[in-house]
Amino acid sequence: MTLEAQIEALLFASARSISLKKISELTQQDTEKVQSAVEQLIEKYRSEERGIRLIRQAQSVQMATSAEASDIVTALVKDDQRAELTKPALETLTIIAYRGPITKAELDTIRGVNCSLILRNLMIKGLVETAERGQKIMTSYQVTNDFLSFLGLENIDQLPDYATLHSEEHMNKLLENDAKAATEAEKTAEEGEDKPQEQSEEPTQAIEDETSSSEHASSDGNDEASEGEHDQNTN
Repeated sequence: MTLEAQIEALLFASARSISLKKISELTQQDTEKVQSAVEQLIEKYRSEERGIRLIRQAQSVQMATSAEASDIVTALVKDDQRAELTKPALETLTIIAYRGPITKAELDTIRGVNCSLILRNLMIKGLVETAERGQKIMTSYQVTNDFLSFLGLENIDQLPDYATLHSEEHMNKLLENDAKAATEAEKTAEEGEDKPQEQSEEPTQAIEDETSSSEHASSDGNDEASEGEHDQNTN
């Protein structure tokens, strides 16, 4: 993968700007090469009239939508703001509330699906925001004060069973149970591959039983016919 491609991936995964020094550390390239690659990307996006731009401020760079796309992006944001929360969105919001600050990778692991679109919608609605989490490059998310205000809470600790559900031990136990369930499901699926062969014998046996019954009925019929002929001959 080229240096430009690596920089694109990092900027896409981050919801905030990244310093050139941090990009240099992650890509294991010197700062001058990173700076040159960033400049090339900026010019590339500008010349190709792309829908995204790279915004550089001092020694940091961030990916954003282009100014030319502002109208359609604004329309999309308004639609998302008016839309009601779906069940997956509510599930994601609940996880963030109880487990936040939480990275997208951790959130994806818990839910088992990619939560990028849901996260974006929750942030647009003002329910979720990014949170600083040490020196980690991955963005962390937490619920906003507007979320707490909407629920009538003064702080996040007032959520029902927050202490229990927020604990790392409880989450690890849930993930272990999910892993066990997945393993059992996989085992069941493997065992199920042999079932068609076993089931295939049942229709065969049913056909054999039906054939046997027909032969038995035919034999009884022949016996009755023979008895009838014997009676006529006797008469």
